[in-house]
Amino acid sequence: MLAYLKGKAIAIVKSLNGRVLLWLEVQGVGYEIQIPSRWGRHITLETGEEMQVFTHQQVREDAFILYGFESVAERDLFRHLISVSGIGSQLAIALIDTLGIADLVQAIVAGNINTLSKTPGVGKKTAERISLELRTKLAQWREKSGVVLSGNSPLPSPEIQADVEMTLLALGYDNDEIEQAFSVLSGDAQLMKNPAPEEWIRSAIAWLSQ
Repeated sequence: MLAYLKGKAIAIVKSLNGRVLLWLEVQGVGYEIQIPSRWGRHITLETGEEMQVFTHQQVREDAFILYGFESVAERDLFRHLISVSGIGSQLAIALIDTLGIADLVQAIVAGNINTLSKTPGVGKKTAERISLELRTKLAQWREKSGVVLSGNSPLPSPEIQADVEMTLLALGYDNDEIEQAFSVLSGDAQLMKNPAPEEWIRSAIAWLSQ
């Protein structure tokens, strides 16, 4: 399997079905790679400099398709998305294009169905399925991959953190689970304004129980 390609961007073209394709020349061979349109808008063709494209290849009976991404994290997120039942490659690309990697991961982990549903082709049931199947995986993956929350969301006050941590530890949750809960809940603007530890504890237990 191809992990990445490094070469010169020759052209960015749009196919008849609206897909954005990068033509990448690698040692005299031209590769056609479908990429997210938001990345395509920032690729400069004039410089002639080499660029690195992290790839996912799909082999079908009637086609060999390459998908390309700006980073390993974006490529891995794409792979997580297509692992969900009913989510194909084009819908995964649409999710990344509509929300961007940080907002998309945050919406999935926090179970923000309204945000996920902003993507064309993603209804409420599909959004719920994506969040249900990926929220725990992505909460763990986000920490390892270095994906930061949109807006660099702060943590609650040390007092709230201490109260929540003691309660959750007493209930049998481990430190990794508690850190994941803080990471997710800190993206909730309304909760961040709430100084009551009890509300944080209830929210954390609700998220960890799902």
